[in-house]
Amino acid sequence: MRYLLVDRITEWQKDTLIKGIKNIAMSEDFLEFHFPDRPVMPGVMLLEALVQLSGWLTAVSSDFKKWFVLTNIKQCKFYSFALPGDQVYLTIEKIYTHEGSTFRGLGAVGDKKKIAVDFSGEMINLEEIEDADKQRQVFNIMTRQDSWR
Repeated sequence: MRYLLVDRITEWQKDTLIKGIKNIAMSEDFLEFHFPDRPVMPGVMLLEALVQLSGWLTAVSSDFKKWFVLTNIKQCKFYSFALPGDQVYLTIEKIYTHEGSTFRGLGAVGDKKKIAVDFSGEMINLEEIEDADKQRQVFNIMTRQDSWR
């Protein structure tokens, strides 16, 4: 992954829900050009953070055998900009419908929504794209299960 856009996973429930945090640092290289002298996190990067969080939910729910890949955005709404210094709280809920499973994502800073999205995709074998043991290790770091404290 070029950008790992989830800094910490704070909560998860197998096949149901996952929550995480994205800290937006002024040093993020995507802020350099978006926009010069008025940096904001690109909305598509907020969307990608939610998609990545869906991947983590899929991975932990399948004992790191599967990963989620986005194929369809059903609806997406951006509410306002996420700025350097913001801590974006990310929530993904897996919703089961007659069409299969859909993810509903929300990104917020404090009590202010930044993005709300419903999307679906495919579950692929994790080993096709990443080493499963390394991904499990990253997950353990992100959830503080493998902490030095």
